[in-house]
Amino acid sequence: MGVFPEGGIRDGARSLLEGAPLRPGASTLAHIAGAPILPCVIVGSDRLYSKKSWLPLRRTPIWIAFGDAISTFPDLERFAARERIECELTLAFKSLYSEVREKFRLRPEDLPHSPQERIDEAVAAVCDRRKSSTINGDGHTPPLQKDNRESRMRFGNRQVLRRFAASGVDLLMCASINLLQSRHKLHARSRDEMARYVSACERLTATNFYAVPNGAEIPKPFGTDDEPSRIITWRSPISTNFPANNVVRTDFFPCPRGWSAPTVLMLHALMSASHIGYRRCAARLNELGWNACFVHLPYHYSRVPRGYWNGELAITADLIRNAEGLRQGVIEVRQLMGALRKRGCQEFGILGTSYGGWIGALLAMVERDFRFVALMAPIVNVEHAIWESPAARFMRRELRRASIEPSLVARHYHLSSPMHNQPLCDADRVLFVAGEFDLISRPADVEKIQQQWRGSELLRVPQGHFGYRMLRETIAWLKERAL
Repeated sequence: MGVFPEGGIRDGARSLLEGAPLRPGASTLAHIAGAPILPCVIVGSDRLYSKKSWLPLRRTPIWIAFGDAISTFPDLERFAARERIECELTLAFKSLYSEVREKFRLRPEDLPHSPQERIDEAVAAVCDRRKSSTINGDGHTPPLQKDNRESRMRFGNRQVLRRFAASGVDLLMCASINLLQSRHKLHARSRDEMARYVSACERLTATNFYAVPNGAEIPKPFGTDDEPSRIITWRSPISTNFPANNVVRTDFFPCPRGWSAPTVLMLHALMSASHIGYRRCAARLNELGWNACFVHLPYHYSRVPRGYWNGELAITADLIRNAEGLRQGVIEVRQLMGALRKRGCQEFGILGTSYGGWIGALLAMVERDFRFVALMAPIVNVEHAIWESPAARFMRRELRRASIEPSLVARHYHLSSPMHNQPLCDADRVLFVAGEFDLISRPADVEKIQQQWRGSELLRVPQGHFGYRMLRETIAWLKERAL
């Protein structure tokens, strides 16, 4: 069996050859199987990302070195044996890498580079050749230069069409959101109520605000080891004026590994159209050895009060209800994590989209036990979401009519805005996914928080705020990194 312990091509500080930590998968497999590990270092395979490396009669050098077999140390205890294997394997990799570099006198361009760098090198080389081409004596442009110009025009046209289509969908959905928000108007006391609410919240930290209240009902251990429950319900610790919203529901999708397997918490978007896509995603996660939980966020799915649309009450001009809905969602997920820990689950992942990404970012501010936190088009800039977003036009009109000014709302950002906070979990486990044509969660805002949460990563996807491509590419990204 061949195992790539880095989970993909890594370069620079991300590579274990340059000091990055070794993933535990290889040592765990070897110890369980009782089979020795034969260390192997491959240098140059990243060159194959360049199309020119596959041309006929072209030879792309790749260097491979094998070391001595490493024992599984059966005489040691399990954890001590795995640590010893990882230590020996790390040293072997570094020794082989150094040997290959010295023996074959490798240059910097021969060493590992990211796939994007290799692709960019190939594109730059082609552009350089085309720039050096001159116009023929008869005044005609060489064919190579024509092809370059035509390919750029085709690419530009595709980008324009994609942006136009994505923006059209975003604006159409924003119009429907504004139409629903028009059903919810503020009253004469709204400004005073908001002032009292933010005054009470100013003294709180995120830890206090999102703490599970004392005496709150904790989800009891559900199901048996052989037959875990598929539907988990309990009473929400946050009581609202809508009884249907006061009962929490989570759909649980177990994998064959049982309760001890890590669990992905799937947090859906605002006014999510259907749960079918998330169920398909749960099936894929089960195949990868993860349990999955589809959480019904406040005012969505089973928690929609009679007479309202799915998610209609989650975001309106009533900013107090909005903030309490976020608080309710974060606390309920923390309760679920506590119940799963009692069943033996020690690691969690988050797949959050839009509104769910907002709640996922707030969770990352108060929880540590995350193997990954994938936030797709999350609402991270609350100021823009309220005062500039096309999805909040009616909300802004109501706030101004009620004399609720931006400075008053800003006094709550230390609790509700991810951009004004830092994660409690390791930032290098956080992935931000931005839609290149997103009008609601602007790419610039997602890039800004990714830079603020130092160590986090950014994935750009050519879509608007609404679409399914983002989820597919995020799952593929996580799978590539063996998360």
